Amino acid sequence: MVTTPMARDAGHARWTFRVRASSTALAALMGEWDRCRWIWNECCAKSKQTHLWNKDRPEGSDKRTCGPAQLDKMLTEARTKNTWLREGSSVPQQQLVRDFGKSRSKAQKDMRDRLPMRQRAGMPKWKKDSLGHWYCSFVVPAEVEPLSETGAVIGIDWGVKETATTTSDAHDLPHAEHGKKAQTKLTRYQRMMARRKPAKGKPGSKGYRWAKKRVAELHKKVARQRQDTGRKWAKSVVRDHDSLAVEDFRPKFLANSTMARKAADAAISATKTALIEMGRKHNRTVHLVHPAHTTMDCAQCGARTKHALPLSERTYACTVCGVVSPRDKNSAHVMLVRAGLNPAGADRGRPDQALPGLAA
Repeated sequence: MVTTPMARDAGHARWTFRVRASSTALAALMGEWDRCRWIWNECCAKSKQTHLWNKDRPEGSDKRTCGPAQLDKMLTEARTKNTWLREGSSVPQQQLVRDFGKSRSKAQKDMRDRLPMRQRAGMPKWKKDSLGHWYCSFVVPAEVEPLSETGAVIGIDWGVKETATTTSDAHDLPHAEHGKKAQTKLTRYQRMMARRKPAKGKPGSKGYRWAKKRVAELHKKVARQRQDTGRKWAKSVVRDHDSLAVEDFRPKFLANSTMARKAADAAISATKTALIEMGRKHNRTVHLVHPAHTTMDCAQCGARTKHALPLSERTYACTVCGVVSPRDKNSAHVMLVRAGLNPAGADRGRPDQALPGLAA
C-alpha cells in the first residue's frame, strides 16, 4: 500500500493510498464505474435532446430546460425501471447528476478521474489512473512537526535553466530533466501506437494496448520522479532555514513559448507546492513574493533598470552601484529584500505576502 501526503490547508492534510483490491472488490468498483458512465451518457443524451427541441421551436414559445431538477427526475425514473442501477449506490449517481448540472466540463473530468461522492466528513475519494490502479484518499487533521531554529533565511527564484536558484549555493536545484531522459522510450512506444491505431469504433489490437500501457507507465514514472525530487529538495531547504522568501511564480505564460517543454519538465509549480507544504508542516515562515520586476531590480542598492532584460542575458549589471552578479542569484536576493528578511534593503521592498499560521 503506497501512501502519499498532500497538504490541503493550515489544519488538514490529504493522504492517498494505493488500493490493491481483491477480485470481488474490483468487480464491485468496476460495477459502480459502469453505472456512473451509463448515467453520464444518459445526461448527455437528455441535454442534446433538450437542445434540439429548443432549436426547432419558434421564437417566443416556451423552452425546455435540462437542469438539476430534470436530471434528478430522469435518474429516479431510470433507477425505478432498471434493476441493474438500483443494485449500485445512489450517492455517486446523484453526485454525478449534480456535477453535470453545474458544469458539463467539470462533470466530464470527474467522470474520467474518480467516482463522484458527496464531500462528507471522513468520506474517502476513489480514483482510478490510466493504468487501472485504484487509489483512496482521506482528509485528516494535519500534525505540525516543528524543527529547531537555525537563524538562517533564504531567497528562492524559479527558472528554467535551473529549477530553483537560491541565495545559498548549496541549496540550488538543478534541472533534473526526468522527462528528457524518458523521451527516447516514450517516442518509441508512441510510434508503435500510431502504427497500430485501430479504426474508429474498432477495439485496439493486443500490440496497441501493450504500447499504450507502456506510455502510461512512463508518464507515471516521470511524474513520481519529479514529485520525489521536489519533496527531497524542499525538505532540505526547510530543515536548514527558518524563513523562506519564495517567488510567487505562475508559469502559465511559458506554455506558449519555445521553452514550454523544458519548463513543463522542470515542474516548477509542483516543486513550489511541495516547498509550501513542507514549510507548513514544519512551522517555517514562508513569504510569497510578487514576481514583478524581480529581474530588473538591484538587490544591492534597489535601483531598477529602464528596460526588461532579455532571457539570453544571464548576467545582471547595475548601472548605479556597479555590482555584477548572475541574473538569477540577484533575483533570489531581491526576494529577501522584498520579504523584509534583508534589513539593509527592507526600506526599498514591497509588502510581502506571508502564509497564515506559519509564524516561526
